[in-house]
Amino acid sequence: MTSEVMENDNKTLDSGTLTDLFVNLQKSSALLSTEEEQTFLNGLLQSKELNALVNIHSKILSNVERKRFFPVPALSDGMQVLADVLELIYQQPRRSSDCQELFLMLQKPHLQGLLCAHDAIAQKDYYPRLPDIPVEDDEEEQTIKVVQLVKSNEPLTGTQSAEPIVGATIKTDELTGKIVIARVMHGGAADRSGLIHVGDEVVEVNAISVEGKEPNDVLDILQSSEGTITFKLVPAECTMNVRESKVRVRAHFDYDSSTDPYIPCKEAGLDFKKGDVLHIVCQDDQYWWQARKEGDKHMRAGLIPSRALQEKRIVHDRGMKKDEDEVVAEEGLSCSPEPVRCLLGADNKNKTKKIIYDTAENDDFDRELIATYEEVAKLYPRPSVFRPIVLIGPPGVGRNELKRRLIDTDPVKFQTPTPFTSRSMKPGEVDGKEYFFVTRQQMERDIDEGKFIEFGEYKGNLYGTSTSSVEAIVHAGLVCILNPHYQALKMLRTPLLKPYIIYISPPSLDVLKQTRMAHHARSTFDVNNSRGFTEDEFQDMIRHSERIKFLYDHFFDETIVNADLADAFSKLLAAVNRVESEPLWVPASWVQ
Repeated sequence: MTSEVMENDNKTLDSGTLTDLFVNLQKSSALLSTEEEQTFLNGLLQSKELNALVNIHSKILSNVERKRFFPVPALSDGMQVLADVLELIYQQPRRSSDCQELFLMLQKPHLQGLLCAHDAIAQKDYYPRLPDIPVEDDEEEQTIKVVQLVKSNEPLTGTQSAEPIVGATIKTDELTGKIVIARVMHGGAADRSGLIHVGDEVVEVNAISVEGKEPNDVLDILQSSEGTITFKLVPAECTMNVRESKVRVRAHFDYDSSTDPYIPCKEAGLDFKKGDVLHIVCQDDQYWWQARKEGDKHMRAGLIPSRALQEKRIVHDRGMKKDEDEVVAEEGLSCSPEPVRCLLGADNKNKTKKIIYDTAENDDFDRELIATYEEVAKLYPRPSVFRPIVLIGPPGVGRNELKRRLIDTDPVKFQTPTPFTSRSMKPGEVDGKEYFFVTRQQMERDIDEGKFIEFGEYKGNLYGTSTSSVEAIVHAGLVCILNPHYQALKMLRTPLLKPYIIYISPPSLDVLKQTRMAHHARSTFDVNNSRGFTEDEFQDMIRHSERIKFLYDHFFDETIVNADLADAFSKLLAAVNRVESEPLWVPASWVQ
């Protein structure tokens, strides 16, 4: 039986081979020491599961042997090539019709999905990842690997800070008390070598034994070393090559690693600001991710707090202390707020309807949302498909004037949706011009079905802006301009509409009063616009601004401070042009 198996070693294993094995087993039953062993092997060789697996194995091997009949992948990074081609086409000042067609085709989700599947197959990503088979060693001899690295400005440290060395972190194993590799930083010298893995035990550094030493003792050895550093390591029981993640996220908070008392290695920390896009390259650690700032392709990855860790910190901070901004916001949320007045009329210079939008219902829920990181992807501009421009801000900050000036630059291109109302039509009004006039029953039914972005009641009549009216403007190849109440963001910020949200912020209180009084600005809180702003109205504007930012600033794509109207309008025009002409980061679900 042994010779027959040896002869078939290089042949395709098939059901016939299993049959031969079974026959030989019957002939050589004396080789088996017990009847239980013979029964087990008989059952195994005749099992449907084993035969099915062998058939699949046989077909795969036969395909490999006949690979000349099958296409071989020319590359394994099709998605990266696609992204590079999109960038090249976008950078062309003049695009031919063929280029334009290719540009649109490469953004199709079906084509991108096909390339993702191609890359997975080309990289053989479908193979199961199994741990190495343990090898029994009766003599208790350990396998030792020797790794040499050139000292550079990269960190290797334990629980305390130290001079950067080789791009890894070490720690004392809690069970064995030995020094082990805790983390390998992506892009660092240790990672590039491919020879150092998490869990490897450090035995010697430059021929100095580390037995009984603390991590800081090892660091002293490394810091005093020059040139090449030689490690003797006992390989971890299971080492796996972890592929670099392709996840990009937008950060919704500032992070300074030098002030973080809990980071395992301050030198390995990656500092960032709110709004920065980060490339998350490794999420293996529950509390500390490895990331690079987007665009820094050759930069060694750094440590950042994971989403779970940052959420715990925010919850803790909210429970233990409140900074001045949070106190201002929560004072407005804890009491019963007065109804907020917002503009929902047609863009008519002579009259604007002011209606009631009750914010008391959802503020407490919105306040509990914790914004840390949001997964993002690039959205490329498409001809004749424009993203809605949404202006958010506190009442009186100047959104309506900015919206009016923007529409006046091109009344055909820039449109605002016509609102719906349940009131009766007045003489001279045309249905679909000033308003869409519907019955109260119909409007209440549409509100219950979620067809309105925002709605409210004024003097017994309902008013609102429907989602379909926004979609109609977008589908017509026009730019929809909106300045809704801030709670409408939850209805607007969807993959279908893909809005670009600009927050119009007031300046500081002193500048706000100075600029509005200097330009004799009329109060928007006065129905007749016959007077200036009062001190209380200025205070309310600042308070509402802080409240909106506290609840929704993670939704904003851009912030424009309206200290000077001409300057703010110039920045608004620049933002609109940027949305139409540049690829921008959006929630990843919008491009999938």
